[in-house]
Amino acid sequence: MYRYSYVGEAMSAIQLYKEHPDTYEREVVGSITEKQLDFLVENLEEEFEEDEEYFLDADTIDYLKEQGADSDLVAILEKALAGTQDGVDIFYLLG
Repeated sequence: MYRYSYVGEAMSAIQLYKEHPDTYEREVVGSITEKQLDFLVENLEEEFEEDEEYFLDADTIDYLKEQGADSDLVAILEKALAGTQDGVDIFYLLG
């Protein structure tokens, strides 16, 4: 299910980005842990199997809170959503 892997050593930083819907400019919104990434991958819908991009809006954050998202992850997701009413695409890159 997961499209990231590491062998024998800890995974390096995982950066979470948002893509501005009007300009398609990408912006780092924070670093997340492997556990937080696992949580997102397990709880967010992927359009395609190779997809590493997810749509985020206020309802999505509420859903993730109900599923047990930790407060640090919620704060990063709320930061990603700040300044938009319609939602944004978020994605991760392994550092």
